[in-house]
Amino acid sequence: MAFIYARCHRRTGHASGIKSLGIVVSLEEPRKEGWKPSLDALDAIVADDINRVNRLIVEKMESRAPLIPQLAGHIVAAGGKRLRPMLTLAASRLCGYEGDRHIALATCVEFIHTATLLHDDVVDESMLRRGQESANALWGNEASVLVGDFLFSRAFQLMVSDGSLKVLKILSDASAIIAEGEVLQLLTTNDTETSEEAYLEVIRSKTATLFAAAAKIGAVVAERPKAEEKKRSKATA
Repeated sequence: MAFIYARCHRRTGHASGIKSLGIVVSLEEPRKEGWKPSLDALDAIVADDINRVNRLIVEKMESRAPLIPQLAGHIVAAGGKRLRPMLTLAASRLCGYEGDRHIALATCVEFIHTATLLHDDVVDESMLRRGQESANALWGNEASVLVGDFLFSRAFQLMVSDGSLKVLKILSDASAIIAEGEVLQLLTTNDTETSEEAYLEVIRSKTATLFAAAAKIGAVVAERPKAEEKKRSKATA
């Protein structure tokens, strides 16, 4: 028994052909001694693209207000895996996309994620993020909230620049659902009577939604059929 992570139909050049690509993980065979989970395979696939994303992140963090790149740079450089933008990059390549739109959109996804982290730490009164002092611990709540707002705004600028209403809807819907998830979590915090269903809804809203959107826009830029868009998002949600 195995879990098929992804499969797509790919168009190569002017010829239409079907190629199945994917990762199969055994659910029965015991893991080898010393085995550790790794993103190395995914890193290798998107290495060049993620470097371009990192450069665009730095470029788009620039502002006439020097605190913005300073604070945003602190959390961006704190060791995140860039998993969400990597999903956008990998999904687009998996679906045969050969253009450049996925770079800006992967950057957009990372900005949305980073903005939510800044806001999360303020709400949770967290003093640490990824083993380092959180932005709100160093610069205060007001600065963290405002820079988070700036990153959200930058994300929407990137969405609009892409020019696709479909992409704009996917990512704006995801942003709204994430915000709802934050409020739902606030309402259930320290509530010992919170149901499993309510708990899972918070997780779906706060975390799974952006993963799904990140993968789905990869299929959208590759102009894949709607059924494949759903496959990409379901594989990650």
